[in-house]
Amino acid sequence: MKVETVNEPHDFLSDEPIVIRAFYRFVPVADCEDVKQTLLPLCREWGLKGTILLASEGINSTIAGPRAGMDQLFAWFDADARFAEMEFKEHVAEFMPFQRMKIRLKQEIVRLAYDDLDMENVGDYIRPEAWDDFIAQDDVVVIDTRNDYEVQIGTFKGAVNPKTADFRSLPQWVTQHLDPQKHRKVAMFCTGGIRCEKSTALLKQMGFPEVYHLKGGILQYLEDTKNKNGMWQGDCFVFDDRVAVDAALAPAQTVICRNCSTPVEHPQQPDNNHKGVICGACQKAGKHLEKYEVQDMAN
Repeated sequence: MKVETVNEPHDFLSDEPIVIRAFYRFVPVADCEDVKQTLLPLCREWGLKGTILLASEGINSTIAGPRAGMDQLFAWFDADARFAEMEFKEHVAEFMPFQRMKIRLKQEIVRLAYDDLDMENVGDYIRPEAWDDFIAQDDVVVIDTRNDYEVQIGTFKGAVNPKTADFRSLPQWVTQHLDPQKHRKVAMFCTGGIRCEKSTALLKQMGFPEVYHLKGGILQYLEDTKNKNGMWQGDCFVFDDRVAVDAALAPAQTVICRNCSTPVEHPQQPDNNHKGVICGACQKAGKHLEKYEVQDMAN
């Protein structure tokens, strides 16, 4: 599928605060190509950068730009009943964390590759302020649904790391390691909530009796609770040039390999905003650094 992109200057420092919003919605979208052709030039006109994923099942995005441009985008969404009053998570940065504006058409807005998943039957939400007490229960199995390189940077105390390379590997891991008769209460979490919409639907469809997920994901948890109980440990990977944010949602000092996304220790950092970092394993394997481009979204 052809992807329309343009090279745009990368603005590390901005004269005004940059608004970053992450949002998604599972809703039927039959005219993805038409939405793309209409919305892409408008986003560029409004000074927005980032990636919007569109699929027949909905929309998924992290995008950044000036406040006025972001307001125009969400006014456009509100004029379309499918996207009206869409919830989002917002943060403010001093620099533009994306290099260009892209809208990509996908088979799924978050790729699980599990046929006939009933997205009307997802797990029960646990509010961020109730999460710590809930996952501290002895009969609750807590699963981090993110990719292994994300988990290495930070996770909740006591959470199980499936060590999956991508989200598509999760169904196989569940089949091999979880049992509906034995693991009767499962709580799942991810960065912003979207992966857990699908992962909890997956477990419900596989017969697990009680399935729960963290409403709003890790980012909402950190914003609402300030990590007051210290249950979150480390930083949280994000899909933009910040790489990760700390428990206070400020850009962290985390550095990742640009070939394999494995965290890289700080003594290996070159300058140039960490764009040239590759891990020791990739260096040893003789892998060349791929052209720098931040990953679009969680896979």
